Amino acid sequence: MASTDTWQQHSDSENSFFLPLLGEELLPRKSRESSVQSVHWRNLVGFWLLGLCNNFSYVVMLSAAHDILRNQRTPENNSHVDPEPTPTPHNGTSRYDCNPVSTAAVLLADILPTFIIKILAPLGLHLLPYSPRIILCGACAAGSFLLVAFSQGVMTSLSGVVLASISCGLGEITFLALTAFYPSEVVSWWSSGTGGAGVLGALSYLGLTMVGLSPENTLISMLGIPVLLLATYFLLLKSPDSLASQRDGVLETSAQQPLIAGENSKPPDSNFKLSLSFSDRWNVFKGLLKYIVPLALVYFAEYFINQGLFELLFFRNTSLSHAQQYRWYQMLYQVGVFVSRSSLRCCHFHFIWLLAVLQFLNLGFLMVEVWFSFLPSIYLVFLIILYEGSLGGAAYVNTFYHVAIETQDEHREFAMATACIADTLGISLSGALALPLHDFLCQSH
Repeated sequence: MASTDTWQQHSDSENSFFLPLLGEELLPRKSRESSVQSVHWRNLVGFWLLGLCNNFSYVVMLSAAHDILRNQRTPENNSHVDPEPTPTPHNGTSRYDCNPVSTAAVLLADILPTFIIKILAPLGLHLLPYSPRIILCGACAAGSFLLVAFSQGVMTSLSGVVLASISCGLGEITFLALTAFYPSEVVSWWSSGTGGAGVLGALSYLGLTMVGLSPENTLISMLGIPVLLLATYFLLLKSPDSLASQRDGVLETSAQQPLIAGENSKPPDSNFKLSLSFSDRWNVFKGLLKYIVPLALVYFAEYFINQGLFELLFFRNTSLSHAQQYRWYQMLYQVGVFVSRSSLRCCHFHFIWLLAVLQFLNLGFLMVEVWFSFLPSIYLVFLIILYEGSLGGAAYVNTFYHVAIETQDEHREFAMATACIADTLGISLSGALALPLHDFLCQSH
């Protein structure tokens, strides 16, 4: 599939489809009506696998955050986990069994590179062809697993997490841009794959460590995921039926060529507007604030809980170790997110602000629990975390749904690309503020 390189001059402005699990109904009306061609099963399965593989390392690194910070490798064999580990708190004066560094440090290492890539991508990412980009994604994902697995220090482990973030951020932009060459159905399959990565990534890490595999060997066992990513792109995906984007007519001829010569591209829409003025962009941005602000707040509260409070929600009256409790929290959160992101066809929710309020109530309740430890059972926290994940997934999918249907066709690309920064911004801010909270609580208790 070397001819994939014929796409190398295609502008990454095509990555305007920063879509969650929305499916075909979010695309412009004209695109939906014209997308009547059948989609080959290989392309549907291919994009699902690409979504799964692309987000897998990001999820695994968050699931492994507690182990990454707690585990200082020693030369002896660590191939298996002691079935009854002896608690060795890093802070003997703290009832939280604190790590020296908050898991928010892993969150920042896992999200900041993605945030930077999203900001800088429009400036020059289009100069790099698709095939090298995807090879780089696979190499970074594999490097992240290896670097964290063989690390003997926290900083080296965090460097591995950064590689996972680069792989995920670069892959998201690249594969979403790639969907412009295929019928619109592949977008929902890609999105479903990214949601599945949350559940499968967290569940596989939890399951493999529970059966006795060490965190290090668990990460090594996941090296097949980057291989699957490359195999899916280069071997499974079929060439597109046509260049589906409305902007193909104004691109350079060499950038219009599909994978296999002889395929016809669709005529451009003469009414399509290539660029927006600064005034247009500012007006669109102001209109988006009613969605950007609440989505950023939802994700701020959500990830403040995940990476600031999860490791402090430590129950001693259970058979689960501290590390196992953290892994269960992450897995249940991902289940809640996946279910709610898959529910758009069942119900729509317009008031994103209400979801932000509910998520902050979750944050406040769990903060009180961390401080006073009044809940009698960890299973109550499990239910709250499922609910927390469902709120976050619902906010994400409904935000992009309403942005897509409420913006004009010529504004949709800019609107979707701008709105997708909201969750990343909220996550980044939560990680930065969770670090001092961790130090304060661990030193005061």
